[in-house]
Amino acid sequence: MTIELFAHPFSSYCQKAITAFYENSIPFEFRMLEPGSAASDELAQIWPIGRFPVLREGERVVPEATSIIEYLHVHHPGPVRLIPEDADAGLEVRMLDRFFDNYISTPQQKLVFDLIRPEAERDPRGVAEARAMLDKAYAWLETHMADREWAAGDFSLADCASGPFLFYVDWSHPMDGRFPNVAAYRQRLMARPAFKRCIEEARPYRTFFPGGAPDRD
Repeated sequence: MTIELFAHPFSSYCQKAITAFYENSIPFEFRMLEPGSAASDELAQIWPIGRFPVLREGERVVPEATSIIEYLHVHHPGPVRLIPEDADAGLEVRMLDRFFDNYISTPQQKLVFDLIRPEAERDPRGVAEARAMLDKAYAWLETHMADREWAAGDFSLADCASGPFLFYVDWSHPMDGRFPNVAAYRQRLMARPAFKRCIEEARPYRTFFPGGAPDRD
């Protein structure tokens, strides 16, 4: 049975899920989401919330990147075990997945969405709060990564999350040499073949990045 993934290659949450597919060479049909496309119309039918990525396999519909990776772990396991079988190790991986979602991606998206708004509707206070949260998250992660290669032992769900989120957040709120352990971790993620493939597939869409993508990475 074919796995379909409704997604866009420039989306950080889509890249999070796609990284998991690529890590274990799981075949899937990429349903490209573009305005007016058949995939977009189908997505509206199977997941009226409208957010993506969304996986469909037969009658099974699985929204949300973390849930998609959990689904692959259960139904399409591969040699790279993205969620440890040990309960305590799995708890750390899931905690770090939430850390990257809530304290890196969420404030970074606040910065991006604010740039998309008309200037009269922008939220300077909210942007300042988002930047303050990112500095706190960077500082915590700097200590956490002091003696680690990956976020929680072997490459895991947590690193599928951190790859795209750290990649884009350094465009919106640069680390500027303040957090060398985080920057080194980001470089390792960018060199990981599965995520490096995501970066290259998204490269044609960089002109879409609000405020302009930096001339690097």
